[in-house]
Amino acid sequence: MAESPETTIKLLEGFKFKAEFDHNLPSIIVDELMPVGKNEGATPTRLLSVAIGHCLSSSLLFCLQKARIKVNDLQTTIKANTERNNDGYLRIKSFDVKVQLEVAEEDKSRLPRCLSLFENYCTVTQSVQQGIQVNVEIAKS
Repeated sequence: MAESPETTIKLLEGFKFKAEFDHNLPSIIVDELMPVGKNEGATPTRLLSVAIGHCLSSSLLFCLQKARIKVNDLQTTIKANTERNNDGYLRIKSFDVKVQLEVAEEDKSRLPRCLSLFENYCTVTQSVQQGIQVNVEIAKS
């Protein structure tokens, strides 16, 4: 079943916004780094990093659980590599994702199948890699 999550971003002050999610999920504060913002919340680049890392980690964990592989530890680090484009605008060039996985010794021989499949089930990473169309509408009042 496809989902269409909805998030609302409300300006609080400066460049600090409150992000509110559907389904009564807890809201979060997002902000820009100084000197533009006040470092009082995650930046858009960091939020995209979280989305990629969480999606990959969840996809891997789901596969491992289906294969009845006991996960002792799972930690994912995501590095966003940014650079300026030809017009001088800052862009995310790539993400480096490092997954540290610890499983029971007796389960290690069954890892290769999940490791070869899990990325295909990560909605966010696969979408980012293909490029996502963004439709922008400005409603003036």
